[in-house]
Amino acid sequence: MVRVGDEVSNKQLIFRDYVIGSPKESDMYLTTGTIKLKVPEGSNAVLVKNLYLSCDPLMQFFMRKAEGPNGYLYYNPGSNLFQTMLYACDSELVICNFWVWVAKVLDSGHPEFKAGDFVWGIIGWEEYSLITKTTDTLIKIQHTDVPLSYYTGILGMSGMTSYAGFYEVGTPKKGEYVFISAASGAVGQLIGQIAKLEGCYVVGSVGSKQKDLNAALKRYFPEGIDVYFEHVGDKMLDSVLLNMRHHGRIAVCGMISQYNLDEHKGIKNLLHIGFKWIQMKGYTHRNYYHLYPKFLDLVLPYIKEKKMVYVEDIVEGLESGPAALVGLFSSRNFGKQVVVVAHE
Repeated sequence: MVRVGDEVSNKQLIFRDYVIGSPKESDMYLTTGTIKLKVPEGSNAVLVKNLYLSCDPLMQFFMRKAEGPNGYLYYNPGSNLFQTMLYACDSELVICNFWVWVAKVLDSGHPEFKAGDFVWGIIGWEEYSLITKTTDTLIKIQHTDVPLSYYTGILGMSGMTSYAGFYEVGTPKKGEYVFISAASGAVGQLIGQIAKLEGCYVVGSVGSKQKDLNAALKRYFPEGIDVYFEHVGDKMLDSVLLNMRHHGRIAVCGMISQYNLDEHKGIKNLLHIGFKWIQMKGYTHRNYYHLYPKFLDLVLPYIKEKKMVYVEDIVEGLESGPAALVGLFSSRNFGKQVVVVAHE
């Protein structure tokens, strides 16, 4: 059993080089360093033992050479980016950015965190982390009567994305017809359950060999779609546009079919947006974290009353991280992809 003050080994997952095409397991490698389990004297840093890691499709954007969305920080092979972002990690870059972990505080010089606290937020892909920018990266977990891994998904970034997409962007009303692509994913499965609880008619799609998407949508939505939650793009979006109702809404937070293409595919049926007076709006979780307390008030009772369930695809060990991340782009996962780094 490790104790505060011990010097221990610390496995880290290192980003090897910029990615071209689809991410591969060989784009990352595992190394082992050492870390002293003690916050520097007089520091307000927090030392944590990492428990759960979130894998998300958006991560692949930041493995490229500044080709992803504006306003984000990117992985930078061989440089010490975290001196300005999270924490120092010698001369190599531990895979990180804003990817969600759940961790246990081992030692703290910060007045808002103490040993034994559980936290979620921005932490590197490693076993232990010394975090200096706690205000920007850590949120104290107040509710520990639900699985801690939920804070990588339903109670973390995926949950906030779902909540914002439903209540702030798509805004379905009771009785409206809702369609969700990638409905078994981290976000899609939550939007579907929220829509059902709010009294909507809901249909979701998952990976399949269905060739005639238009016919399938007409079968399930003979009167058309009021609100579409877009996570796929390409032929799916084209088929949905043909089946949208007048004054329909499309909430876009992802298009996984396009993420790793050298040249993105065009959409043929955009004219329907004008003909049918459709509103189409993009969003991410980043603009809605001020709603997090309101989100918890809604979701926590549903979880505790078992009115809302959350499917996780869990793998064990930091060394499983590369395969788990790469698997997101070949539909190997079902549900939220989580890596268990350590059990409490």
